[in-house]
Amino acid sequence: MKRLHGFTPERLAELIARFPNVRVAVVGDFFLDRYFDVDPALEERSLETGLPAHQVVGVRSSPGAAGTVVNNLVALDAGEVIPIGFVGDDGEGYELIQNLRRRGCPLEQLFQANGLRTPTYLKPRNITDLSLRGEHPRYDIKNRMPIPCELEAKIVACLEEVAEKGVHAVVVADQIEESFHGVITPRVRQALADLAVAYPRTIFWADSRRFIRLFRRLIIKPNYREAFGIEEPPELARGLWDKYLQMITELRRQNDAPVVVTCGDQGMIVTDPELTWIPAVRLEGPVDPTGAGDSVTAGAVLALAVGATLPEAALVGTLVASITAQQLATTGTASRTDLPAQLELWLAQQETIAAGDAG
Repeated sequence: MKRLHGFTPERLAELIARFPNVRVAVVGDFFLDRYFDVDPALEERSLETGLPAHQVVGVRSSPGAAGTVVNNLVALDAGEVIPIGFVGDDGEGYELIQNLRRRGCPLEQLFQANGLRTPTYLKPRNITDLSLRGEHPRYDIKNRMPIPCELEAKIVACLEEVAEKGVHAVVVADQIEESFHGVITPRVRQALADLAVAYPRTIFWADSRRFIRLFRRLIIKPNYREAFGIEEPPELARGLWDKYLQMITELRRQNDAPVVVTCGDQGMIVTDPELTWIPAVRLEGPVDPTGAGDSVTAGAVLALAVGATLPEAALVGTLVASITAQQLATTGTASRTDLPAQLELWLAQQETIAAGDAG
């Protein structure tokens, strides 16, 4: 397996300078991330039940899931970001729409669906502990019923429209784990495969919580567990690389399109133009991986859209994710101006590793 070499600060500058020219459609499950900041010093006891009454001293919200991809695309100065999906006719939907409007997104193709709920992650957390240990148990609001056929048809029509109008990329964020309860139903998935064939110059990129192996002809970004398609794959270890690469190569054949496999702190493996390993940025101190995969997607897709090779794009995605992972107690974002310093760190780390290998 080849290892990425030769990526320079000048090459990064060339790529990120073109980000404002890129138009991206993001289709999938738009969640509302709502954080409740809890002060344990103010905790009370319920007179009725005797249970703790946690006291909220701050409420923060931002778009989540597909919305996290949007957040990062906007923060990286993409020229236009077009959300395609739905929200419910509820307060969470209103709040999500306002968040996306503040990011400058056109919202004509984010439909309000009566009878459906806006997916929401409710995240209470201890304000005195910003690490993952400070998180309380999360409460999830999800749509619990199949989406109407009429809404499905609208989503497909929107995809056809943006492809015909010439967006540079279509990003799929498939978060809901029930086949018919989210935006990416089997019908929508097939439409995406057909469009990827019909518009070969458009980048089609998919990430999926549960169904990544059902996509065809789109670039897919599974983590290594999803790539292997088994509940408990062997732990990542250098001695098993040959086995991993065989599995990834087979997934590439089944998908009939490139595969990008995220391997946690080991980095990423991409299949095209040949199997290539992109080492991760080594981070010190506490990290919060929430939304890191969506950060990878945003950075990589923008880089691909402006002419990067897949290994180069994966590195750009890695740099973005290494920045957002250091932002605790929030679903972070990175800007273009953050990336050069992170590349310098990555290059220095690679030089150290190479010197150690030579010794």
